[in-house]
Amino acid sequence: MQVYNALDLKAGKKTSYNKMGTLTQPIQFLPKKEKDDEWGAWNCDWLEWQGIKQIRRNARRLLKNYKLAKGIIDRSDYIIEDDNEYADLIETLTKEDASALELKFYPIIPNVINVLTGEFSKRTSKIMFRAVDDISYNEMMEEKRGMIEQTLLADAEREAVMKMIKMGMDPNSEEAQQALNPEALKSLPEIEAFFKKDYRSLIEEWATHQQKVDEERFHMYELENMAFKDMLITDREFWHFKMNEDDYEIELWNPLLTFYHKSPSARYISQGNWVGKIEILTVSDIIDQYGYLMTQDQLEALEAIYPVRSAGLPLGGLQNDGSYYDATRSHAYNVEGPSLAYRQFLSTYENMPYNGDIVQWILAEGEDFLDYGPTHMLRATTLYWKSQRKVGHLTSINEDGSITQDIVDESYQVTEKPEYNTQYVKNKTKDNLIFGEHIDWIWINETWGGIKVGPNRPSFWGMNNPGGLAPMYINVGKLPFQFKGDNTVYGCKLPVEGSVFSDRNTRSVSLVDLMKPYQIGFNIVNNQIADILVDELGTVIMLDQNSLPRHSMGEDWGKNNLAKAYVAMKNFQMLPLDTSITNTENALNFQHYQVLNLEQTQRLMSRIQLGSYFKNQAFESIGISPQRLGSVTGQQTATGVEQAVVNSYAQTEHYFIQHSDYLMPRVHTMRTDLAQYYQSKNPSVRLQYMTSTDEKVNFQMNGISLLARDLNVFATTKNNHRAILDQLKQLALQNNTSGSSIYDLGNIIKSESIAELTSILKSAEDKVNAIRQEQAKQQQDLAQQEIQARQAEAKMKMDFEAQENEKNRQSQILQAEIRSAGYGSMMDINENKQSDYQDAMEKIRQQDNYQEQMNMQREKEVNRMSISRSQNDMKEKEINSRLQIAEKQLQVARENKNKYDKGNNKKK
Repeated sequence: MQVYNALDLKAGKKTSYNKMGTLTQPIQFLPKKEKDDEWGAWNCDWLEWQGIKQIRRNARRLLKNYKLAKGIIDRSDYIIEDDNEYADLIETLTKEDASALELKFYPIIPNVINVLTGEFSKRTSKIMFRAVDDISYNEMMEEKRGMIEQTLLADAEREAVMKMIKMGMDPNSEEAQQALNPEALKSLPEIEAFFKKDYRSLIEEWATHQQKVDEERFHMYELENMAFKDMLITDREFWHFKMNEDDYEIELWNPLLTFYHKSPSARYISQGNWVGKIEILTVSDIIDQYGYLMTQDQLEALEAIYPVRSAGLPLGGLQNDGSYYDATRSHAYNVEGPSLAYRQFLSTYENMPYNGDIVQWILAEGEDFLDYGPTHMLRATTLYWKSQRKVGHLTSINEDGSITQDIVDESYQVTEKPEYNTQYVKNKTKDNLIFGEHIDWIWINETWGGIKVGPNRPSFWGMNNPGGLAPMYINVGKLPFQFKGDNTVYGCKLPVEGSVFSDRNTRSVSLVDLMKPYQIGFNIVNNQIADILVDELGTVIMLDQNSLPRHSMGEDWGKNNLAKAYVAMKNFQMLPLDTSITNTENALNFQHYQVLNLEQTQRLMSRIQLGSYFKNQAFESIGISPQRLGSVTGQQTATGVEQAVVNSYAQTEHYFIQHSDYLMPRVHTMRTDLAQYYQSKNPSVRLQYMTSTDEKVNFQMNGISLLARDLNVFATTKNNHRAILDQLKQLALQNNTSGSSIYDLGNIIKSESIAELTSILKSAEDKVNAIRQEQAKQQQDLAQQEIQARQAEAKMKMDFEAQENEKNRQSQILQAEIRSAGYGSMMDINENKQSDYQDAMEKIRQQDNYQEQMNMQREKEVNRMSISRSQNDMKEKEINSRLQIAEKQLQVARENKNKYDKGNNKKK
């Protein structure tokens, strides 16, 4: 025992004791140097204790909701107790039939939960990312885009030059310089897509890729389905962002084991003051999840509970194997520890259930504790809280009179002693600073966290636990990544996003809470119906037992004649009687039989009607119609059924909206912020196959200097954005003039954001414009060809007319010659003993022969020129072929020379 006086305490001495009885809330307004390991453990102990109290307060109600959603009877709901909310209802329904407490479950709530969950699984709630930048960021974004463009062009130019050198081409040649032109490089397929985007769409595209990867590796669809069911059952859900050393994880926390604290006006858990979860894990799970964060001493401490403890110390009356000395423990433990009786109690205590713990009481409802036992498992508590950090606003005035302002932390040391003008104002502030450095200190929030691992019972810092495991505190400290606030980048949020949806000005009420009283009444009524059917007598025949014969049809019935009479009626549908004095020994006045109807049809019908009332009221309380559950009667019209289903959807739509439109966009926004932080530090291998070159360059350049929150990248599933996206898709699919291929239409259907769809539409529009330009060029060529054809046709027509006119003129000349020859046929003017007609005809024949000879000579000249032209073409082709062969031989010689040069270099 340690005894200190006042002077010792003043000098800083502390006692070691169990803080369980004196645990108070730790002070958060402390300098960093005072936030040591003990202070961190103090926070973990206090927050765990507050969480246990909150879990105990909500556990009974929430656990009943889960049982009702699974169709499990909780008999405490049907026992008349003072703290039972439905005691009056139970007393009214069970006072006529006490056997109603032997209950079976008749589902209403499970059917509704299954229907809503099934509708949610089919519901389309795509997450879209919007990059909304302020005007002040436009210039910075354009600069970032220019830097990325320069990097991409430099990489493309480098690769192109390497390809040219391998091909033997001179990079300084004119042809190479044309290929290395920036405009030509921009058309390369690997970077062409970048020049069709702006910087915001680049970030949106990366966020969409990251979401696809995270949905696959974290099984987000399965987790979201579970979260939606948690919301219907408990009106709350919690998403945890676990920060590991080089990556992050997303977990869905159990609402029964999660505790939190927030202001009444705060709508989401991330805006709260602290949050945590208590769970029970095996030793192997502790090592898997936290082993890399634990020290060697902490890992060795797990040996006290794993493997399962061997037989306890022998008790009186049992066989003694001599194990009074526990060789697995230290010598000090055996000789200086507690007494043997106390150690015997501890050894058996480990095998006894601890019924006072609320966490174990909750988890004991499952099947995981049946074989192994909760006493051989460990309790792990994950905790996050907001602490205060001191920062200062530094104002510095230099010798030249220039003023410098900055934000510093508490580790900053003043180098220039401040001087103030206190002539008029005595207070020393930055307003009357004339030289030196002045600091105004303020407090801001920062998020801390840690894990507490200990035995499966409440434990505290400094706890002396000789019979088991002392608590261990793992990775307690400031979180490496601080989620920025919703309204300012200087705020912080807890790494758990969630909400209790209907706690505004009232206690939280879930869908199951609304239906719970009607489900209990429905169970009681239907169980009463089953009991009535079992106990019902039906139709009864009343007769005088003396009339039953002792001898029937010559057979001796003897004893048990009533049973024999019953068998006879059952087999032959008749009963012979003997009313003689010999049989009855007395005269019978009862000459007929009476039929008594003891059926309880009226009572059954009243219970059936009451059951229908409870069922209908359960549906009415949440807005579910029977038609929505598939119950349609023959009297209902198709229009009436459709209207009932539509109205039912309208009443339950808020359950889908508060999960899909309100909470999940915040979850994905925080996931995107955390992803960019880890991507900037150590890009995930899982994302490499999906990201493009420009996105990789973006993260290589920016790092963590420009997080997604600074760019205002938000995840959204709002109806108007989904409506705009759907309308754009329908417009693109229905536009017959777009000229999009089936591949483009498929990309339009697969697009998940407005930016992505806009990029696809721009690409389709470029294709359409190229097709239109080609068509316009073809039309222009056709028009030109048509004009040329018309000109050729007009020329041919003119030539034809000229030829015809020439023929007409020749014909007229010939006619005139013949006519003139006819006139002179009887004359011989030249006196050559031949008529002038014959002379004229001879002259005409000579002219024709001359014309034919001239035409023949002209054709010979044309043929000679054609042959000469063909010979020249053949010579030109032969020369070109020789030039190509020579160029090939030169190229082969150059490659051989390079090859032998490389060989010589290797030998050297």
